[in-house]
Formats: sequence, structure tokens, C-alpha cells
Amino acid sequence: MSNNKKAYFAVAVTSIVWGTTWVASKVGIAHVPAFQFASMRQFLGGIIYVCFFLMKGAGLPTPKQFLWLIPMSFLMFVSSNGIATYGLQFITSGLAALIAALYPLSVVLIERFYYKAIKITPQTLLGLFLGLLGIGFIFYKDSLQVHGGNYALGVGLSLFAMLTWSIGSIIISRTKIEINQYYSIGWQMFISAIVMGLFTYLSGNYIAITEIPAISWGVIFYMVIGGSIFAFVSFIYSMKNLHPAIASLYAYINPIVAIWVGSLLIKGEQITWNSILGTICTLTGVYLVNRSLKKQKDPVEAIADADGM
Repeated sequence: MSNNKKAYFAVAVTSIVWGTTWVASKVGIAHVPAFQFASMRQFLGGIIYVCFFLMKGAGLPTPKQFLWLIPMSFLMFVSSNGIATYGLQFITSGLAALIAALYPLSVVLIERFYYKAIKITPQTLLGLFLGLLGIGFIFYKDSLQVHGGNYALGVGLSLFAMLTWSIGSIIISRTKIEINQYYSIGWQMFISAIVMGLFTYLSGNYIAITEIPAISWGVIFYMVIGGSIFAFVSFIYSMKNLHPAIASLYAYINPIVAIWVGSLLIKGEQITWNSILGTICTLTGVYLVNRSLKKQKDPVEAIADADGM
């Protein structure tokens, strides 16, 4: 198989695996408290990354690097992944994935109004409008009319998690820190696991390890091996061997995978015309915003394709 075919296969792997991790999380937190589940996942993933680099001869991060890693672990994994997992209790896996896909839209707004770094073009405005319209359409038709206040809470938490991921990504793109990015991710996972684990213990909202059912262990290992390692390696391979515009197609496929797989595996996650139209509208908006970003030479361009929440 040629490198080009392998790269396209890598895009397919990234799209399918990262799309199904939303569904897997939904299944996992049905049996394990959300923050405990997220803590276990990040602990195992972080340990694998950190141990790999330590065995390759990497030293421990310096005090200066730790001062950067600690707040980034809060933004990228505690506030983002942990809260997104908690919010997933109240909404469908497909909607959670779709909200996460709004990430480039929030990046545009932050970069424009805080850093004054990019221009808001008519294409950008149209993308922002369509993205928010799609989410609003799904939310209005499926939330308070059917599910009540908890659904609104889930959407709010997911939006907050997406926003913190955006802020963390912008900081990473604008900060020059001398540490391997994958080694950094491992330490951020590990630190966040300690924080979320401590919070879980102090809150008393946890179950004993021996009481965790086999299905939840299976989901955790799938998310660690499949989502945190295999799909991430596939993503990096595709980015190195394909044009970024093609490699980033996974960001538009993830929510579709989550919606369809969720409808097949999770009771109550039916596909409706509202969700189909809302998804098309939102992903079109994200595409337009991403396209407008790629036309502007700015650090935000480097992170527009890195939505791995």
C-alpha cells in the first residue's frame, strides 16, 4: 500500500475511532461516575505516553515546564475533557460531538476580540451564523420541549468545555515552550487524572474499582488504546502525508459517526430530521470558518485542524 493510500486510511481510522469515543464515553458513564471515568481514562493514557518518553531517554520536565503544564492540564483536560464527559450524561453523544466541532468558531471569536489577530470576513460571519443556527435548531427542537432542564445543563457544560479547549489551544499555539508536544500531552493527561481523581474522592461520588463492570473497563481501554494512541498516531500520520485540508476532514466526519453509531447502540438516541438538518447546518458553518482561517496567516491556523477533545 502506498503512503498516500495509508494516509487516507489513517484519516478514516481517525474519523471513525474519534467519532465512536463519544458513544463509548456515554456507555462508560452509565456505570461509572463521569469524573471517575474521565480520571481513569486520562491516567492510563498519560502513563503510557510519559513512560514511553522516559524509556526513550527524556528527562522529567523542568520546574518552568511544570508551571506551564499544570494550568494547561486544567484547561485541556480537567475543564475540557472532564466537564464534557460530565455533561454527556444529559445530552446525546451526537450532540456532544457536534458541539465539540464548534471549536474553530470560538477560536475565531477569541482571536478577533481578544488578540485582534484575524479579520472577520463575510465568509467567517456566514460560518459563525450557520454553526450556531444548527446547534440552536437541534437544541430548540430536542431540549426543553422533550428533556427538560438537564438537557440545557448538558448543552451548557459541553459549550463551556469546548470553550476551555479553544482557550487552551490558542495559548499552546502562542506559547513557545521547550518540550515535546506528545510528552507534554502525556503529562497533562497524568496531572489532570490526579486532579479529577482527587475531586472524585473528596466528593464521595465514586465506586470501588472492584465494582466497575467489564463493559466500562472495555470502554476505558478502547478509549485509551483506540482514541488516545491509535487514532492520535493515525491523525499525525495523515497530517504529515496529506494536505491539511484533507487530513482535517475527520473533524466533519466525527459528529456524523457519533450520531449514527449512537442511534444504533444507545437507547433514546434516535436520528431525526431536526438532528440531520442541524448537523448539516453546523458542519457547513464550521467548514466555512475553517476555510476563512486558512486564508489568513496567523498562529490560529496551526490549531484549526487539531480538534481532539
